[in-house]
Amino acid sequence: MRILLLSAYDAHSHRYWWQGLKAAMPEHDWTVLTLPARHFAWRIRGNSLSWGLGEHQLLNQSYDLLIATSMTDLSSLRGLVPHLAGIPSLLYFHENQFAYPLGNQARPQVEPQIVSLYAALAADYLCFNSAYNRNTFLSGAALLLDRLPDHIPDGIGESLQQKSSVLAVPLQAAAGAASANKNRHGPIQILWNHRWEYDKAPERLLLALRKLTDNHIDFRLHITGQQFRNQPDAFASIKDAFHQHIDTWGYIEDADSYQALLRRCDVVLSTALHDFQGLAILQAVQAGCLPVVPARLAYPELLPATCCYDSHSQSPEQESEALAGHLAQLAQLHASGSLPAAPDISALSWANMASDYRDLLHSIAQPKATGLG
Repeated sequence: MRILLLSAYDAHSHRYWWQGLKAAMPEHDWTVLTLPARHFAWRIRGNSLSWGLGEHQLLNQSYDLLIATSMTDLSSLRGLVPHLAGIPSLLYFHENQFAYPLGNQARPQVEPQIVSLYAALAADYLCFNSAYNRNTFLSGAALLLDRLPDHIPDGIGESLQQKSSVLAVPLQAAAGAASANKNRHGPIQILWNHRWEYDKAPERLLLALRKLTDNHIDFRLHITGQQFRNQPDAFASIKDAFHQHIDTWGYIEDADSYQALLRRCDVVLSTALHDFQGLAILQAVQAGCLPVVPARLAYPELLPATCCYDSHSQSPEQESEALAGHLAQLAQLHASGSLPAAPDISALSWANMASDYRDLLHSIAQPKATGLG
């Protein structure tokens, strides 16, 4: 089968997904086009122009299946390259434009939402990396359609739901085995490994760390993840207030060094206000870290309830209290040598999920034989 894959905003998680997909199905002939994950407003609106005119010859070749990420302006691209309209298509959602916390914005940007909605309508089939992602996309799209003034056809939401399913981004085999027997001597090793942006709520981490030190809980801290020119002030406050606890600070470029850090840490935590699957958490769990995550977003569908602390998304103070309490209990268990093992998430590996992806791709590429389409 000849497959054309388009990753219009090729962020790390998007690249991790399509590289794993391609490696899991070497029997297919893959053509992959990507665009850099920068200049968001231009990229989400301009990718159809960049590809439709810049890659016109390549896009007009013969393919059995078109796979695009949800950042792809698929409706415009099919208009610019009519040949693509005849190829069965799958739109994969790593995220959606309806569930982002607003931060300092007064209101959400409607144009990215419209682009993703039109792309979903243009695609033959939709797949989401979590039920949370699908549910927030469908509810967000319904709210948007309700706000539009007139001439909105009935049944759009039902149509989108009927042609959608959920398949997580599978985990690639990590270099080195998970540490089943970590070094339990000394303080508990805490990892926070996310993008250094407001939607990951570092200020909640700051509040929780203050509560831990107020209660005389000893710990070692590892703060890593992708950094940007502008960072929330909470990071400077964390570095200043807890420098004596910090063993790791900043992005780790080398993959082997990063994996070694994951295997060394005891717990990995999230304070996120926005996560559609939480790959950074899952990769750490795969390496043997016990997850500590809020009971919201995609986490409850992927991890045991015992790993989730109480969610108070509108109250940083309450939530940081819940997080600190959870961490304090784990620190005591660590000190007594009885910290629980990381949960088994092998069901999320490519080894266990490749057949699901293979069945999905074949069903879309051959709709008449399967009843899809």
